[in-house]
Amino acid sequence: MPRLALLLTTLIWGATFPATKAALGQIPPLSFLLLRFFIGTLLIFLWFVVGRRRLHHDRAVLVAAAVSTVFLFLGYLLQTVGLAYTTASNSAFLTALYVIFVPLILLRVDRRVILATVIAVVGLWLLVKPNASMSRGDLMTLGCAVAFAGHIICLERFTRQVDASSLLAWQMVAMTVLFLPAPWWEDAPGSAFLPTPVLLTALVVTGVLATLAFAVQIWAQQLVPAQQVALLFASEPAYAAWLSWYFLGETLDVQGWVGSALILLAVIIGALAG
Repeated sequence: MPRLALLLTTLIWGATFPATKAALGQIPPLSFLLLRFFIGTLLIFLWFVVGRRRLHHDRAVLVAAAVSTVFLFLGYLLQTVGLAYTTASNSAFLTALYVIFVPLILLRVDRRVILATVIAVVGLWLLVKPNASMSRGDLMTLGCAVAFAGHIICLERFTRQVDASSLLAWQMVAMTVLFLPAPWWEDAPGSAFLPTPVLLTALVVTGVLATLAFAVQIWAQQLVPAQQVALLFASEPAYAAWLSWYFLGETLDVQGWVGSALILLAVIIGALAG
């Protein structure tokens, strides 16, 4: 059940790429992240109030949230800014390289993980065909993959040590606070915040749906090893490429469909790993 839940959340993660790419035509990246995490924070605290859940604020929870947020902040910062300089498909591919980074960092490598990782990387490459010469957006996104790998590893450890719901809430609060100076820093005009259909859709996808997906991830990582989480998330760029093709007109040819199939095969192999 946790693995199935994680696989379904990747559809939402995949949708955030074209949604964010479209929104960046109106609003600067850091200002968009502020709105995204502000909405997510409100949603999480509404969940606490309605569910009458206790928000823990002991030292262990706050330290875990602080450490996790460092990686989460760097990941979203590099990914969103990088999206302004590369395609949504390339961003999805490079972000998904945490499929390799997580097991390598944790030194959890067996034959099935190696096989799934190789198939996933080949599939990802066929899917989006990144250019041999990387743009600065691609380089930023590569850095975000390392940061997200660190965040997945943090969640595996901390969700088993502290209250997972409180860990989620404090991360959302910290992300909102960190991006508070964004409109001033970017000198964003008032027109950037107009509630256009594109911006509202992007905020629903990233601020509401992605927050729910984040909550599912934190719950599932109490039960699923980090390297399997990374492999399950390898299907994210497949969703991103399909949605980018449909909504943004980014191309998806026969080679892309073959790559998508390989990614799904790698996900199945990785999910069945011990």
